[in-house]
Amino acid sequence: MTTTTTTAAAAFGAATTAVLREPKVEIGRYQGLRSANSLALTAGGRHVTLFNASSRSSSLIRAVSTPAKPETATKRSKVEIFKEQSNFIRYPLNEEILTDAPNINEAATQLIKFHGSYQQYNRDERGGRSYSFMLRTKNPCGKVSNQLYLTMDDLADQFGIGTLRLTTRQTFQLHGVLKKDLKTVMGSIIRSMGSTLGACGDLNRNVLAPAAPLLRKDYLFAQKTAENIAALLTPQSGFYYDVWVDGEQFLTAEPPEVTKARNDNSNGKTFTDSPEPIYGTQFLPRKFKIAVTVPTDNSVDILTNDIGVVVVTDDNGEPQGFNIYVGGGMGRTHRLESTFARLAEPLGYVPKEDILKAIKSIVEVQRDHGRRDDRKYSRMKYLISDWGIEKFRRELEDNYYQKKFEPFRKLPEWEFKSYLGWHEQGDGSLFCGLHVDNGRIGGKMKKALREVISKYNLSIRLTPNQNIILCDIRNAWKRPITTTLAQAGLLHPRYVDPLNQTAMACPAFPLCPLAITEAERGIPDILKRVRAVFEKVGLKYNESVVIRVTGCPNGCARPYMAELGLVGDGPNSYQIWLGGTPNQTSIAKTFMNKVKVQDLEKVFEPLFYHWKRKRQAKESFGDFTIRMGFEKLQELVDKWEGPEVAPTRYNLKLFADKETYEAVDELAKLQGKSAHQLAMEVIRNFVASQQNGKSE
Repeated sequence: MTTTTTTAAAAFGAATTAVLREPKVEIGRYQGLRSANSLALTAGGRHVTLFNASSRSSSLIRAVSTPAKPETATKRSKVEIFKEQSNFIRYPLNEEILTDAPNINEAATQLIKFHGSYQQYNRDERGGRSYSFMLRTKNPCGKVSNQLYLTMDDLADQFGIGTLRLTTRQTFQLHGVLKKDLKTVMGSIIRSMGSTLGACGDLNRNVLAPAAPLLRKDYLFAQKTAENIAALLTPQSGFYYDVWVDGEQFLTAEPPEVTKARNDNSNGKTFTDSPEPIYGTQFLPRKFKIAVTVPTDNSVDILTNDIGVVVVTDDNGEPQGFNIYVGGGMGRTHRLESTFARLAEPLGYVPKEDILKAIKSIVEVQRDHGRRDDRKYSRMKYLISDWGIEKFRRELEDNYYQKKFEPFRKLPEWEFKSYLGWHEQGDGSLFCGLHVDNGRIGGKMKKALREVISKYNLSIRLTPNQNIILCDIRNAWKRPITTTLAQAGLLHPRYVDPLNQTAMACPAFPLCPLAITEAERGIPDILKRVRAVFEKVGLKYNESVVIRVTGCPNGCARPYMAELGLVGDGPNSYQIWLGGTPNQTSIAKTFMNKVKVQDLEKVFEPLFYHWKRKRQAKESFGDFTIRMGFEKLQELVDKWEGPEVAPTRYNLKLFADKETYEAVDELAKLQGKSAHQLAMEVIRNFVASQQNGKSE
């Protein structure tokens, strides 16, 4: 498949930009649109305009493929046009970052996402906008070298706001970088063998895998596969290095199977004449997320991804192939029911040697058939929801993967694994998982982590639950490391509130432009209030629920998988979601809208009170809410007047037989009371009358 064929243009469902390579021309930095010295040719029924290479010193060829009849063109979003005109995500970003203005224009704001950055401003400030940039790294499996961690730590102090943030996709976020410092910061990350390329934008994002550095065949194979998938789907046209390090390349050798899979055009769907053989000029319709894991380990929220990959082993633990899920995604829009969060569903099984071909084929289907007119509906979950899994599978088998997917292999139950605390790696060394509230590393914690990581030359893993793992620790180092960390508040998990251990929140205010209300800044108080409600209704300290909070409905902290999800739907207001499970295998549902933050106890108290009293054996809060039904739960909330007063601290039994209880209960209902309340009232009245008789 070449970029001049009609099938390529039709595949994108819109006019597409393409690049044709010839011996005397090359891709160069974009110098702006030129009308002079251009050539025209017709290829595959399309009109293509080529700029003459001799018209500029830094030659650029742009092949703009447009429909023969403009009136039949499919509508495209503005971002699609920005991508088309960008010379593979260069222009106008490469010019905008050089201006004296503190911000960049609309087109560059969209393009810089592909480079791993978002333009932001401080929404707490009034009277003007104070612009800065958030940078997000790309760390497949959450792996971070010692050098890169120390570099990020330095950059946070020198160019950021003094903190690092661990994300829900195993990466760093660095906030507060000024435009004038972008090239310095980007260059520092790149020269420390890090990258931000593709951490945002319409392409494959960071590939998740279990962070635990366990020396087990299945874990090692999952992590290697995640790294290979990340390499396969990394942009190839060099725009990232052109913009930030003036074209200097910092690339590591990739496995030959990755190169082979990328260049394979056996299905005719690869852009063989393009600098981007998988993405083409238009890249993907929207962001794309992939996770790889092993059976039982759902530390990666496997069902929330566009593609979920699960290692399948034989009885000896040898990896044989992969189960593949497709179609997950969290983002939605308030009051627009046609947008929704969705769980991935089983696609099929592939042998291990075919995994890269299968992944590439799925990405190509989304590239060619995903919507590009309205970005609210551009994720692959909407394509699969529209087509159905059978049609999606058939399209893959007939035209892309060109093989039959084998039946899905049976898997055991999923478990959430946090890897907090001390564990054996399997090679004689230890690793230590540390809980970081909302992933925010700063103050004493930041200083202590740097001291330990630097002194002992440790490598790092970041987890999808915003925590950090210190790796390759010798047994002799355990005591001094524990002491240093504890003094900075990084405690053993038994000293961390169970509610905090599974809670997550997105950054939201003050820097996220999409935030409707607080999340990261608000969740500490919310968790304390939930703990107070637990104590009030008699729940034990070691009992917990999965709580996730986001400042808007985009779902960055995956709130729709929580047992209790709070999603910002107005100033100081949340939409409440119930029904997720502790192992993140069920999607929650909307329970209430527009609950003010000061009124949360009015909802929490009746829900947790009745969970305590009406749950079945070992029934989680999420399962309880689904079993009870939202109509019944709403009734309990509406009628709530507070917990029943304990009948007596002496725990006396009021009813000796069932018949007496039922008789009293029937009378009590006539008065809107419980049997216990009526019985206590009768007893108190009797005691009072006796005391009055004695006093007379």
